[in-house]
Amino acid sequence: MDKILRIDVGAEGGPKATTVPIGEYAGLGGRALTSAIVSKEVPAASHPLGEENKLVIAPGLLSGSMSAMSGRISVGAKSPLTGGIKEANSGGQPSQVLARLGYAAIVLEGKPKGDDLYKIFINKDGVKISVDNTLKMFGNYDVVEKMKKEFGEKIACISIGPAGEMKLAASSVAFTDMELRPTRHAGRGGMGAVMGSKGVKVIVLDDTGMSMRQPKDADKFKEVNKKWIAGLQAHGVTGQALPAYGTNVLTNIINEAGGYPTYNFKEGRFAGAAKISGEVEAETETKRGGVATHGCHSGCVIRCSGIYNDKDGHYLTKQPEYETVWAHGGNCGIDDLDTIAMLDFLDDNYGLDTIDMGAAIGVAMEAGLLKFGDGQGAINLIKEVGKGTPLGRIIGSGAAVTGKVLGVERVPVVKGQAMPAYDPRAVQGIGVTYATSPMGADHTSGYAVTSNILGVGGTVDPLRPEGQVALSRALQIATAFIDSLGMCIFTAFALMDQPETNQALIDLVNAFYGWNWTADDTAEFGKKVLTMERDFNARAGFTKEQDRLPLFMKNQPLAPHNVTFQVTDEELDQVFNW
Repeated sequence: MDKILRIDVGAEGGPKATTVPIGEYAGLGGRALTSAIVSKEVPAASHPLGEENKLVIAPGLLSGSMSAMSGRISVGAKSPLTGGIKEANSGGQPSQVLARLGYAAIVLEGKPKGDDLYKIFINKDGVKISVDNTLKMFGNYDVVEKMKKEFGEKIACISIGPAGEMKLAASSVAFTDMELRPTRHAGRGGMGAVMGSKGVKVIVLDDTGMSMRQPKDADKFKEVNKKWIAGLQAHGVTGQALPAYGTNVLTNIINEAGGYPTYNFKEGRFAGAAKISGEVEAETETKRGGVATHGCHSGCVIRCSGIYNDKDGHYLTKQPEYETVWAHGGNCGIDDLDTIAMLDFLDDNYGLDTIDMGAAIGVAMEAGLLKFGDGQGAINLIKEVGKGTPLGRIIGSGAAVTGKVLGVERVPVVKGQAMPAYDPRAVQGIGVTYATSPMGADHTSGYAVTSNILGVGGTVDPLRPEGQVALSRALQIATAFIDSLGMCIFTAFALMDQPETNQALIDLVNAFYGWNWTADDTAEFGKKVLTMERDFNARAGFTKEQDRLPLFMKNQPLAPHNVTFQVTDEELDQVFNW
């Protein structure tokens, strides 16, 4: 991965592709590379949908290799949702394929002069860009089916749905899984809107004729990769819980802990949680001929994904993940898995962030637009987004906009981005991450649920403020490093509990690149990424006042523990003082 593909969509005569050496960005990948390019090349004051913004798609430093779990991909830009820098992360096959094609990143820049829609085809022979207006307002599933007919089955696709074309602030970028279904999404921050503003509907990748990326020290790499896999398989979370029940194994756990946001963050437990738990979901999938254990990309050994069939045994969607089940489930008072699965399918097809959609619908329910528990009403609202009606465009712009339009006080967002499935009042460490991450409310930026709830990497009392800043700080630093490798964030469970597995990951990087990194070097790397991101946000006008939770978190106690968020503003301001 020694080259960057730059596509100027506003070039005279139509989009122009140029392949350039990676140059000053050498040694960066994934989130580090997307954030470096955005921070250096995008004016912080630019409009997120304007010609000065850039969409950067980057596989990780270890993507395209034989390393297990290395198939995550980063999508970066100035966010239409937060107004700051954004990295949205996704699984699926494109990261492995793009890396094997030799590209460290694809950069979409400029702005098209007309309203044509483009498809981009990339293989070992180069890049072909063509107009395809037949794809206008296609859902992601139909886009992929058409690409399969045109380019064959041995491809991977990156696409947007109608929401991205309409440039809605909660739109996602879809990535195909190993079955060529657009089920993996860089969901957060409105990256689909930025891709839509560039006039690009789909990027098709074909790595036929390309081989795996080779490490500098092949023998060492092979040996360490075995240790890496063994560590992941030996851990209770990555080797047992996630493969058996998927990420939705967390529903019963978080609900029992009293941190499961219910009825638009009004309560911390949902009476219907057991009906939509990971255990019931896996049982339902198996009974209907679906799959409860499945990898979203080649090289995955945790296999926390799945395939969800409808009551007649026909494919409906991927296994809805924990955050999706919560967003469309407990947050909206809906306890029916089939309804939630349909909402997941619609979100994926239209190209929408399931978290912000569930939060927006919860806010709409709070406003009285529909009742909590109204599953069909929720489905109808998402369909409004797909149609592009005025109400649909409001919902598709996310929870913050929906709350403003509908006059709701309790809107669970930070920097304009909806909070995921853990209430900060009952899981105080995740509240620190939500408040201070450069990304807006984002659980994956520093997953303090590990020590707050799961006892991974030690324990920090989730109901008290002590120790939460240090926990979130350490996790945000580590996550920036993991995201840059193309590694799945779930590897962190084993990394935090098993020193030998943590060392194996460092040894993997060293064997691949011929480096001599230590744990201290990886921490410095993570700090540099966060510093770049925070610098961009500062130039975009962010101050410490943006590193805050909504006021209701401080003054509305959450049942059943009847606690408020207790980490002080002064403590929040210390997160990045390293």
